[in-house]
Amino acid sequence: QVRLVESGGGLVQAGDSLRLSCAGPGLPPGTYAMGWFRQAPGKEREFVAGSSWNGESTLYADSVKGRFTMSTGIAKNTVKLQMNGLKPEDTAVYYCAARLGSSASRIGYGYWGQGTQVTVSS
Repeated sequence: QVRLVESGGGLVQAGDSLRLSCAGPGLPPGTYAMGWFRQAPGKEREFVAGSSWNGESTLYADSVKGRFTMSTGIAKNTVKLQMNGLKPEDTAVYYCAARLGSSASRIGYGYWGQGTQVTVSS
């Protein structure tokens, strides 16, 4: 059974930083890639960042580029999302996701975590 578990959300003020973590799906290395998505109230879920299986290639949404950094753990089955310079519009439930395949991508994710709330106050 594929299971993704996020942690690290919380309530912060604008300009602060947070780091989210996700324990990966436990599939064989090189067969999956991971990403982060978010969903704000009343909005559709949107792509935030996606990385290749080994972390050598990462894609970012324009809205977070330069502020957020996705990294892959040494064991290749954990990922983190370092979020700096947080803004109120970053408030959302953040989801860790995994997709079959080894390359970074904005689409094609079929496995999802339960989500962790990030709230940024102004």
